[in-house]
Amino acid sequence: MIPINKTLQKFVACSMFAVFAISTVTAQTTQPTWWFGVSGAANFNSYTGTTQRLNNSLIVPAAFHKGNGVRPFGSILMEYRPSKILGFSLNVGYDGRGGKMDSVVAACNCPATLKTNISYVTVEPSLRLNVASSNFYLFAGPRIGFNLKKDFAYTQLKQPNTDGELSAMRKTVISGQIGAGYDIPMSAATSSTKVVLSPFVSFHPYFGQDPRTIESLSLTTVRAGVALKFGKAGKASTVVNDVVVPAGDVVFSVRAPKTVPVTRQVSETLPLRNSVFFDEGSSTIPTRYITLTSAQASEFKEEQLQNEQSVNMAGRSGRQLNVYHNVLNILGDRMRANPGASLALSGASGKGAKDGKVCAESVKQYMVTAFGIDASRITTQGRVKPLIPSEQPGGTKELVLLRQGDRRVDIQSASPELLMEVGGDMMKPIVIKATQVDPLDSHIIMNVVGAKKLFKSWSVDMKDDKGIVQHYGPYTNEKATLPGNSVLGTSPEGDYQIVMTGLTKEGLTVTKKSTVHLMRPTDVSEKGYRYSILFDFDKSKSIASYEKFLVDVVSPLISDGSTVIIHGHTDIIGNEDYNQTLSQNRAQQAQKVLENALTAAGKTNVKFESFGFGEDITHSPFDNSLPEERFYNRTVIIDIVSVK
Repeated sequence: MIPINKTLQKFVACSMFAVFAISTVTAQTTQPTWWFGVSGAANFNSYTGTTQRLNNSLIVPAAFHKGNGVRPFGSILMEYRPSKILGFSLNVGYDGRGGKMDSVVAACNCPATLKTNISYVTVEPSLRLNVASSNFYLFAGPRIGFNLKKDFAYTQLKQPNTDGELSAMRKTVISGQIGAGYDIPMSAATSSTKVVLSPFVSFHPYFGQDPRTIESLSLTTVRAGVALKFGKAGKASTVVNDVVVPAGDVVFSVRAPKTVPVTRQVSETLPLRNSVFFDEGSSTIPTRYITLTSAQASEFKEEQLQNEQSVNMAGRSGRQLNVYHNVLNILGDRMRANPGASLALSGASGKGAKDGKVCAESVKQYMVTAFGIDASRITTQGRVKPLIPSEQPGGTKELVLLRQGDRRVDIQSASPELLMEVGGDMMKPIVIKATQVDPLDSHIIMNVVGAKKLFKSWSVDMKDDKGIVQHYGPYTNEKATLPGNSVLGTSPEGDYQIVMTGLTKEGLTVTKKSTVHLMRPTDVSEKGYRYSILFDFDKSKSIASYEKFLVDVVSPLISDGSTVIIHGHTDIIGNEDYNQTLSQNRAQQAQKVLENALTAAGKTNVKFESFGFGEDITHSPFDNSLPEERFYNRTVIIDIVSVK
């Protein structure tokens, strides 16, 4: 068989992968027998062989051997599916097989080109085979083409252009094809009119496709496109409301809080990101960073930020961002208090190292003018990418967000008064007072393992002992939380029956049940500690990098009888499932380090609860609109609730 060119090979591989990648979704259980519709596609044509006699009046001086081109395909179609596995299809339509031959040079040292506009009316009956009763299918069959056009355009340097029709064209060609497709249901499961969108790819090898009766010009085609199909389903059978799902397919579990605290006073150790992020096209410190006049800077003390900034929810917090956006003032205050400390500012910009250094100089200038820091204590350099870049070589996805995170000035210092090494350099943390409203351990946490695979959505009904029902949802992730305060309302405590109802992708329902008991504490003056760990895009860094910090700083504050809640988060960059797993693993790894440290210290009466929320925006500590917010969302947060 004559091989097709490399571009065509790559396209075949990518197209087949795209079709296979979506083949795991469960198919509809009821389908029409007859389908009708239309399709549109692109033919990726590859010419091989030889042609030199274009027609009886034109024999070109140099023969053409290879070429390629993309031409349209369109058809009306009909499918007959007597079973879930076997079916038949028929396409009738327009089939473009033209292209451009690779340029050649005639004996007169004259470059020459040849373009063809060959097309057919095509009739393509196929045998269709569904794979394992899924929506993924294979098809194969003959192709019968009736020649429609045979135009060509020939150009040669120093010669007039020649347009005409190829001679000795076969009026009919009989060849074959093999391909794959996937039916994506677009209509409701209960609808009698079914609509399906079906991407497909097919391969038409060279044999039987010689367009002419002379010479050896041959044609190979890869076709990729999409079909829209309509069918009329028969009356659906009755759906049982409560479906028995095989054990392990869906697992519903509930973590209920022992008590539901309203607020908690927290001593929060907040890590300070040692970076200042610059806006695209500007080397000026962004206005969201708090800058001071020299008079204001003379009065500024880091301790001012340790006082409570605002009452905040357990999730997104303006308080932490306000502290971080004072990072230059904190740095200036620390340098002023430690005259022996020095800084290295590394500015990174995709526009070049020169632009990166200008950004670094902006930070240096602020430190000199506002805080009176001697310029000799601060060095600057420019780079195209930071030392730990977000954008990785060969990456193609979400580049805008990644590059926003890479346009920054990183603060480096060997002075422990300024920075500390915790899994990588970062600003020495600041301890601030905070009030948590409705903290995470006051929430009912529901897990529906298998929901993303089996369900379109799921919801819950909470019924108290008086028969009053509260409805929550719908949810699409496998984890959801409900504030205990919201469920309790004005009641001091209560017993609740939870009924989870999931709607499957086939339109059926699944129910699971559980119970919880909620109670408000009589003492509302709870106190706790919070620690955060930040992660870069450096995959070599893991929880192990933070082990010394967890063992030496965090674990001594965990007393016997305490509860430790560990929750991991990520930003919105990357695959959602990967981020979910990553956040869960990091939370569990942090728990393991702390458990080992407590065991070594003889503390065994400590309760741990670890959760991974991935990029779930309903639980993210911050928004994801700014690069610093996304960096702060790459975190594991440790809440320590001491025994009363």
